[in-house]
Amino acid sequence: MSLPVDKTLREARNLMKAGELAQAEELYKQILSKFPKNKKGIDGYQKLKAGITSKGSENSEPPQEKVQELINLYNQGQFEDALVSVRRLISLFPKAIILHNIHGASNTALQRHDAAIDSYKQAIKINPNYADSYNNMGAALHDKGDSDAAIDSYKQAIKINPNYADAYYNMGNAFKKKGDLNAVMGAYTQAIKFKPEHAGAYYNIGLVLSDLKFSKPNSDLSQIIVKIIDKKNYVRPSDIAPAAVSLIKLDKVFQSVLSRFFSGELEHTLEQTVSELSRIPLLLKIMEVCPIPDLEVERLLTSLRSAILKNVSQLSASKESLIFQTALALQCFTNEYIYSLASEDTKFLNELENNVQKNLADGKQPAPIALACIASFKILHDYSWCHLLIIPDELKQLAKRQIFNFETERAIRVELTNLFEITEGTSLKVRQQYEESPYPRWVNLGLPQEACTIYDAAKNINLRVHNEEIYDCDAPQILVAGCGTGQHSITAAAKFRNCNVLAVDLSVSSLAYAKRKTEEQGFKNINYMQADILDLRKLDRQFDIIESSGVLHHMTDPMAGWKILTDCLKPGGLMKIGLYSELARQDINKMRKEIQRGNFSSDNFSMKSFRTDVIHSDQKHHKKILSSHDFYSLSMLRDLLFHVQEYQFTIPQIKYSLNELRMEFCGFENDRLINSFKCSYANPNDIYDLEKWNSFEHDNPRAFAGMYQFWCQKMS
Repeated sequence: MSLPVDKTLREARNLMKAGELAQAEELYKQILSKFPKNKKGIDGYQKLKAGITSKGSENSEPPQEKVQELINLYNQGQFEDALVSVRRLISLFPKAIILHNIHGASNTALQRHDAAIDSYKQAIKINPNYADSYNNMGAALHDKGDSDAAIDSYKQAIKINPNYADAYYNMGNAFKKKGDLNAVMGAYTQAIKFKPEHAGAYYNIGLVLSDLKFSKPNSDLSQIIVKIIDKKNYVRPSDIAPAAVSLIKLDKVFQSVLSRFFSGELEHTLEQTVSELSRIPLLLKIMEVCPIPDLEVERLLTSLRSAILKNVSQLSASKESLIFQTALALQCFTNEYIYSLASEDTKFLNELENNVQKNLADGKQPAPIALACIASFKILHDYSWCHLLIIPDELKQLAKRQIFNFETERAIRVELTNLFEITEGTSLKVRQQYEESPYPRWVNLGLPQEACTIYDAAKNINLRVHNEEIYDCDAPQILVAGCGTGQHSITAAAKFRNCNVLAVDLSVSSLAYAKRKTEEQGFKNINYMQADILDLRKLDRQFDIIESSGVLHHMTDPMAGWKILTDCLKPGGLMKIGLYSELARQDINKMRKEIQRGNFSSDNFSMKSFRTDVIHSDQKHHKKILSSHDFYSLSMLRDLLFHVQEYQFTIPQIKYSLNELRMEFCGFENDRLINSFKCSYANPNDIYDLEKWNSFEHDNPRAFAGMYQFWCQKMS
């Protein structure tokens, strides 16, 4: 019987080649009806059903259109369907490496790590020099939790292809999981070297820099940090300022300037100093975008500001000089002129102001160098003559920040809606503080690379969600209660896919700042409203997500505010809360008592005076605060030490409050803190145990120096 079968098989194959698929299919069906286990018949019929009309072999590649279909299934998230199809093709083309890689990638997406690793091993067996398979296997090992094996796999990929940017990037991610930050920086830097626009590497370097300070100069990394800041939304500059400053202070030119400053030679070499500093890009960039949290740099810049003021008429109007002076003016504006002012500075400043005013009255424009000098002491917008200025190109950025943004915010203020007239006493006091000092004054934000679902957001920060119905919400309605100047509302709007955000705050000044920044960033899914949390029931709305960070502890009765927020949350909805820790703020409390005993008020002069006392103090709790970024900006200092209302919590109080509100604790949001916690409490469930967190905090009193930042869920 074998000869007729062979003849029929040949006829079927010839029909397939000729494109007569219906006739070929009929012949295969006849063969398989009589001989269902005939291997050649089965293989031929599978090829026919797969649309493959040319002879397959172990060495041939599958048709490109079939591979593209698989890739499309994968990209659409149809991983099970992709697996079914790819298995069928692998049976026909067992040595097609791309099929094994697709098989592995689909299994990885479905969290079937061992199956994925087996697929990549099969691909490597077929071609031991195929770097992609090692890189892909490293990703599966990393997802499985085996960072060491993942790193070995990435190294093998790099050994085959030394310019493999993505393998360096993935290896950086694995080192990050291990906590080896120096190795992380090396891997990400290499990724950028071979792929200069590697967005993931830039973004993750920004995240890692918040935990680093450097002891060796690194000019390549300095350039990378400048690029990260220039990309605007990859990192919050204040988060990486300590790392950036540590690199700046290792720069030989900067060290030479510091040496002249300490030896008292600064004013005699002013032109040289300004010229040298203008050629340190990282210094200029940090000066432009955030307060510099370093007393040594502050003293240098304060001294330079005074020296420039005294000698402004003698200084050359060189490009270098104007570049540095503009950066200095932006630094002083961003830190809200927190630098100390000598009595002789006031005299020289008055003379310069009078000269500028007289020139403008005579129809003459002031020299750009004079305007930049004045702007390093006072906001240009506050001068009655600012509307007479014709801004030269060199000062466009300075004028935007110190003149035009204020005009934009003034127009925005009249457009803002008000939920209800604010009447509660403490709310009125808090509102007044933030009308006078919108907090914080910021330039750039660190935003998520892409918006994600609620499920992915919860998974990324390892939340324990008790009611998973929230994951079905594909267009979350979000309330940000106490949005300040917009950092929080914009971040929330960028984080969640298809979301709409209502952001409320007591302060119209803060809201105007927030709305201006929102428009600059191009976000269309945020609405702003002036409102007191105590009035939010009047919205008659419930939200899928509510975020309120650093707000409740400034209320007369934080629990009353928290209860109202809970009422505005849908059953099963998620809430993020930020509260001050009583234990972590012991040193702050000591200073607040000192402020009361010394009768320091919250006006600018008094705050600067107390700050100067702290700087020159030898007391331990004073020295500790020097490392706080909030110490280097006037509005942040006011919020830190001079706030009109502050309540502090303990973890047992949080646990009690959650029970009272019928909320379930879902987890803290702070990777660095959680990793530290895990060193003492290894059980995966421990991170959701507030009793253990209470013990951890007593062993580490400054663990929550920033705030308790945690998520909870409303019980159905």
